[in-house]
Amino acid sequence: MPMPPSIHKHSPTLCVGLLLLLACRLNAQDGTKPLPEVRPLSTQPLAGQTIAVLPLTLLVTDPSIESDSSYARYRDRRAALLRADSLVGEGIQTRAPEVTWVLPPQLRKVARRSAGFVEDPDQMGQAILRAPQMSKVPDPLRSSLRGLVALVGGRYAMVPASVGFGPEPNGEVRADLTLVLADSRSGKILWRSVAYGRGSSPDQALNAAVAAVLPVTGGP
Repeated sequence: MPMPPSIHKHSPTLCVGLLLLLACRLNAQDGTKPLPEVRPLSTQPLAGQTIAVLPLTLLVTDPSIESDSSYARYRDRRAALLRADSLVGEGIQTRAPEVTWVLPPQLRKVARRSAGFVEDPDQMGQAILRAPQMSKVPDPLRSSLRGLVALVGGRYAMVPASVGFGPEPNGEVRADLTLVLADSRSGKILWRSVAYGRGSSPDQALNAAVAAVLPVTGGP
């Protein structure tokens, strides 16, 4: 009766295979996980519309990256909000030029000219719209939004409801950007997404998040 092949004959190959498998698993654990799926915004139905982009009022950061040199521009809260506003606004305009976007600096000027009739766009409480289950803009935000958007000759408002920065296992920064498109007349929330991006700095991560939610595609 033939003897079975010796285990010792195949053990080197078997050991190498097991080591490679273990290494792959360890690398998968140490590596960066894929970002969650983003719900992109189709701007074709909005072409030709005037849409107000509200200022960002909520920005949070994981303490572990606050000491990083790339975060220097974000250490002061007011400067951080203005910086994020600028990047989000620039990204939206660049990636969706078929829409007339009225950005926060313009909204502030409009509100100052109509002081007493509309609320300060930085003090309207729009961060409440980050709640994932919210389907309608609550009062008094709804009435404030309706008055402000009417002054710019539009109906819809894009609300960056929150931005969060945190560390990734590979040393990069991750940005989580919550965006909401609302109808200022009916108060309905028409679209919502949390956009995710990574980069070597908060700026790069936020730019990547905007690119994820507003992809530029060719063709009809």
